[in-house]
Amino acid sequence: MITRLRSARFQTKVLVPVVAVMVLMVAITIYLVNFRLTLQMRKQANEALVTADAVFKSFQRTRAETLRLRLNHIPAAPHYRATVQPGDAATIQEMLDKNTVEIRGDLVQFKNAEGQTLALSRRDPSLNVMEFQRNSEPSSKRVFEDGVAVVDTIRVSERLFEVVTIPVVLPVSGELLGALTFCIRFGDSEAQQLSEVSGCSVVLIANSNVVSSSFRQQDLLEECVNLFGGQSAMRIGQRAVPANQREIVKPEETFLPLVGRFESMSGDTKLGYVLLYSYAPSLRELRATQRMIVGASLGGMLFAIVVVWFLVRNVTRPLRELRDSAEAVGRGDFTQRLPVGSQDECGELANVFNRMTENLQTSRHQLEESVTTLRTTQAQLIQREKLSAIGEFVAGVTHELNNPLTAVLGFSELLQKTNVDERQHRFIDRIAHSARRCQKIVQSLLSFARQHAPERKATSVNQLIENVVEIMAYEMRTSNIDVQMQLAQALPQVLVDSHQVQQVFLNIVNNGRQAMEAHQHAGVLRIATEVVSGRVQITFSDNGPGISAENLKKIFDPFFTTKEAGKGTGLGLSLSYGIIQEHGGTISVRSMNGQGAVFVIQLPAHALTGAVGEEVKPKPRDVPIVSKGGGKRVLVVDDEAAILDFVGEVLKADGYNVDTASNGETALRQLREHHYDVTLCDWKMPGMNGQQLFEHISGENREASERFVFMTGDVINGRMESFLAQRKCPCLAKPFSVAEFQSMISRISTGIPSASSAME
Repeated sequence: MITRLRSARFQTKVLVPVVAVMVLMVAITIYLVNFRLTLQMRKQANEALVTADAVFKSFQRTRAETLRLRLNHIPAAPHYRATVQPGDAATIQEMLDKNTVEIRGDLVQFKNAEGQTLALSRRDPSLNVMEFQRNSEPSSKRVFEDGVAVVDTIRVSERLFEVVTIPVVLPVSGELLGALTFCIRFGDSEAQQLSEVSGCSVVLIANSNVVSSSFRQQDLLEECVNLFGGQSAMRIGQRAVPANQREIVKPEETFLPLVGRFESMSGDTKLGYVLLYSYAPSLRELRATQRMIVGASLGGMLFAIVVVWFLVRNVTRPLRELRDSAEAVGRGDFTQRLPVGSQDECGELANVFNRMTENLQTSRHQLEESVTTLRTTQAQLIQREKLSAIGEFVAGVTHELNNPLTAVLGFSELLQKTNVDERQHRFIDRIAHSARRCQKIVQSLLSFARQHAPERKATSVNQLIENVVEIMAYEMRTSNIDVQMQLAQALPQVLVDSHQVQQVFLNIVNNGRQAMEAHQHAGVLRIATEVVSGRVQITFSDNGPGISAENLKKIFDPFFTTKEAGKGTGLGLSLSYGIIQEHGGTISVRSMNGQGAVFVIQLPAHALTGAVGEEVKPKPRDVPIVSKGGGKRVLVVDDEAAILDFVGEVLKADGYNVDTASNGETALRQLREHHYDVTLCDWKMPGMNGQQLFEHISGENREASERFVFMTGDVINGRMESFLAQRKCPCLAKPFSVAEFQSMISRISTGIPSASSAME
């Protein structure tokens, strides 16, 4: 076998050990699973048998007590006492014979106080009286000694009987006249009752004979008798346990037996019972599980073999290619080249082979290879330059948008203040409105896209909703979805991480849009805010297809989604649920099929933002009354000519003397030559940027640096924010309105400290 394996192909050398290991692992797994399941099944069967034995004994005690109570009144009847008091045996015998039916006993006897049997009546003539008297003697002695009724189990003629011995006493003096003994046989009906209460099949055995049973399978009864006989060494009163864990296996049935003994005052150890617990259904389930495991294992093995074969085939492919190329070289074809797809031994061998063939090629071939390599490198460089250009475009898109927006918004506001006719004024309003809308869209997208450190602060829920609707406006419009907002005006703020809560709102709105878009041509999404029981409540409702009752229970479960594969992760609502819970709020949903869905979010109102129901408006941007320039001198530095014109127009209108510079170098020369009350500088410029200009002027003229205002159309990143906070420099974010610009210049030029000196 080893010799054959050595001469086999490489694929076979790999596949055979792998398949052998997989088969071994599967066999071990099946064995362990089967062993553990069988052990657990037997343990459960043992526990069920012990429980059934306890129920069996409890039922036996209850039955004995019932017999005692039912028969206890018979000796107290007047005609019984009148009969037994004279002690006439013939009279007592006649009375017992006449009342056998009333007593319902298989045998009844009366003994006087001296223990002599005066009368005995039996319904079954075959019943052995001598054996009965011998085995019932201990119970009679107990009655004469203690004067109380006694119940015992005895064996008579290979049959099992319940014996109830009751004292007969005078009612006044309490004198003991004798004892009545009732013998009642155990039958199949009793065995059936015991089987029903215990939940197991029952076999009652006396002296290796089946007295009664709850079934009629003769071979199974013989097994029970043999099993009972094998346990004869068990002491009387010993707790019953499963018989050596031995199973009784029959066609389509498997039983676990338990052997027990009846406690008898005569000391008879051949009275007992066998309980049979069938766990054939459990075995069938085990076999089904085994078949499923084997099937899954075989399927997994087949899949693994295919995968290994595929991998081995790919691994050996370079060797086959080397063989084919070597044969071609042997025939005189020196153009053969092996592809080098890895850096392992196969790759090294391919490199060696390629170097060997390269030495045999002509210079023309070497030149062709060089040209091919040059073209490949050129294509890679072009692709790299494209990616670099895309990265730079993405990095500067904010600055490039905000600069023209500043000019459009500013000049439109200036035009609004001019004397134009109503039609032109309407056109100017449209321009200003569109510019503000562009500003809001850019700010919302940037705010949503930037990564933020977790931070909770007082936030307006209405503002968050408006930002989300602004972001989703295009998708809603193109999906024919009408967004109706009913935002309460008197709404307190909430203490939340605005970016996390905005993500929750965006998830819910986007889910509603997708559901309505897939279900109908047009839809309506309603968003309402209100105050309910001291909490801010946000309600999102749509008229989409709704959510079924089955899916409604799992809507917030991780990875649960009703979308097609690849169109949803099932984490959106789960993460939203966690975010709202972390903020001390609640999120719930109600829906019915075909009637849309309603998501309700409640967040605790922020205690420091005012009483519930009282509008707490966000702090307005600090816009004091603008003071006139009064001839003060201002230097404006920006590389955008439109912004220089706009800022110059505003400042000149307010009475300032304005100088402009289109770059940092020119601005530095002007700052060195002239005194300026305010310097307004763009942050990002070609050549010397705003930060470099500030650092130069700080070292030369500290007073000028204290009246320095930055403008930026870029995203304020962490580095920039840290610089502004450290140097305590104000900054105007583009695009800005005329009022904001005038307010900033007024504060700086008059020496009024800014309320937001780090960043406006």
